[in-house]
Amino acid sequence: MKKFLFIFIAIAFVMGASAQDAAKKPASPPASVTKKTASGVTITIDYSQPSVKGRTIGKDLEPKDGQVWRAGANKTTLFEIDKDVTIEGKPLPAGKYGLHVLTNNGDWTFIFSKKWDQWGTEYAEADDALRVTVKAAKAAKFTETLTYLVGENGKVSLLWGDYVATFTVK
Repeated sequence: MKKFLFIFIAIAFVMGASAQDAAKKPASPPASVTKKTASGVTITIDYSQPSVKGRTIGKDLEPKDGQVWRAGANKTTLFEIDKDVTIEGKPLPAGKYGLHVLTNNGDWTFIFSKKWDQWGTEYAEADDALRVTVKAAKAAKFTETLTYLVGENGKVSLLWGDYVATFTVK
C-alpha cells in the first residue's frame, strides 16, 4: 500500500509540474517569418514579440527617441538574406545581421549590425553594416504584439501598437 501511495504521489507531482510548465508562456514569445520575394531573395527574421499591455510606445516602451533598440525582445533580432541586396537603395551583402532601430521624431533608422548572435541590449555602432532611415506611419489597426511582415514585393514592415515602419529589400 505504501508503495502504491508513493507512486501515486510521484505521478501527481510530475503531472502538476508539467501542467505548470505548459501554462507558463514567455512574456515575449519567439516568432519567425521567412519569405522568398518575387526577386528571388529569401528574407528571414527571427525575433521575440513584446506586447504593449496598455503601455505607451516611445514613453513606457521602446523605441524611445535617441536610443538604439533591439527591434524585438530578448536576443538581438536576426535579419538574414540569402543574396546580396539593396535596402532602400543601399547595398547589403548576403548574410546574417542583428536588426536594431533608432527613432527620431517619426524617422525610424533600421540598423543592420554585423553582430547578430548576442543579447539584444548589446550594440556598438562600430559593428554597423548598414543604416537606412524611413518614416514611420500610423498603422491601419493596433497590433498588440510586435510583428514583422515580409511581402513578396520585398517590403518588410515592423508593426507594433499604432506604428508601422517599412523598408524595401531588392
